[in-house]
Amino acid sequence: MRLLNWLSESADERPDAVQINGRGVPWVELRRLAAAVADDLHGLDRVAVEAGTDLATVVGVAGALLAGTAVVPVPPDAGPRERDHLLRDSAAEAVLVPAHGKCRGDYAGRPRIPVDLTHRSDSTRPEPDPAGTALILYTSGTTGAPKGAVLSRRAVAACLDGLADAWGWTPDDLLVHGLPLFHVHGLVLGVLGPLRLGSRLHHVGRPTPERYAGAAGSLYFGVPTIWSRITAVPEAARALRSARLLVSGSAALPAAVGTDLAALTGRRVVQRYGMTETLITVSAHADGPHRPDTVGLPLPGVRTRLVDDGDVPLPADGETMGELQVCGPTLFDGYLHRPEADAASRTSDGWFRTGDVATIGPDGWHRIVGRAATDLIKSGGYRIGAGEVEDALLAHPGVREAAVVGIPDSDLGQQVTAYVVSDDVAESELIDFVARQLSAHKRPRQVRRVDALPRNALGKVQKSQLTTE
Repeated sequence: MRLLNWLSESADERPDAVQINGRGVPWVELRRLAAAVADDLHGLDRVAVEAGTDLATVVGVAGALLAGTAVVPVPPDAGPRERDHLLRDSAAEAVLVPAHGKCRGDYAGRPRIPVDLTHRSDSTRPEPDPAGTALILYTSGTTGAPKGAVLSRRAVAACLDGLADAWGWTPDDLLVHGLPLFHVHGLVLGVLGPLRLGSRLHHVGRPTPERYAGAAGSLYFGVPTIWSRITAVPEAARALRSARLLVSGSAALPAAVGTDLAALTGRRVVQRYGMTETLITVSAHADGPHRPDTVGLPLPGVRTRLVDDGDVPLPADGETMGELQVCGPTLFDGYLHRPEADAASRTSDGWFRTGDVATIGPDGWHRIVGRAATDLIKSGGYRIGAGEVEDALLAHPGVREAAVVGIPDSDLGQQVTAYVVSDDVAESELIDFVARQLSAHKRPRQVRRVDALPRNALGKVQKSQLTTE
């Protein structure tokens, strides 16, 4: 099967099969537009794509993949230093940019290939090698410049097929979302998913509650920030009752948001888990049970395990926390030009070290506690999951957002410290509130009020910025 199977094979001429930020095209026309881009690439090995939320981005990515050219998405808001690093590190030979409109950067002297939405082609070409590179996605760690994760066409296909199985994702669906098109969530799931599986796609542009409500989709993707804003506008949330599936990812969905969303929409939110390096590996199923505090079961072909600090396997008893390791067909091929980082990310028997702390139940259900570096707090001999404390804080009616970290402490090792966006609630009240809900040793020793939590483009809280303040 071709990677973009539906795009390559469909004879569907329905208008607005793919609609991006107000501009739509039928499948047949999208294929012809992408074929014209593929013609312009002339066998280039890899190409950067200026990844805005526009039709030109979708056409450019699709055209490169039809041509067998690896895609390096460049965030539209990337500064000169970041943009230069992505281009030089990836050795992108050219940059696909919109033919009309302002170009966002100089792109280090690379040739620019315009994506002209008036040009079409009926050319065809053989399907590239499934082992070939589809995407080089840059992911930031805690130190150093972003690393390029090399993802094969085979891995992308395995991820999307696994999600189609878990979510019952078919050409009858209309997928709605407003996610950035340079990450796994928005680009791989949110664009390549429809191009492979055949669902129509409506990207709403800026993801406001009103735009989500007005799209009349059957399948919605969002991050916790989006879902939280939707629940704050009850009439918008109630408009999603006709959807069959709401999916949340890229960060943990606060329990209170999931509860409110279920009450307003009549739909339990499906959560899933993955990383740039692994794509999506674990998810709840559309037709199965939903457990608000978990991310589900491994997708077909994916294996998972928990280990301690010495890589010794831990029991899947639903209580024991350990680092989650995964292996399977969705894993990346490695970090570009980073053999040391690549070696450090894998065990000697081939498992990928996610760096995430989780529990696995006897029935296989996974609960993600958080990042080992920031979300597993070792305080006074106890191992405390930051997410559990955050959920407890968010249950207080005066707390709107919460992030919990471990701050170095000479006595405890780490001190449980909370940052909250809240009404005028006393620190002592919040500490006592958590202590009444959880074990006393899990209570925050300090609560700091902030105006906002630092977040990235997908809504993930950047805890490293809190701990360096």
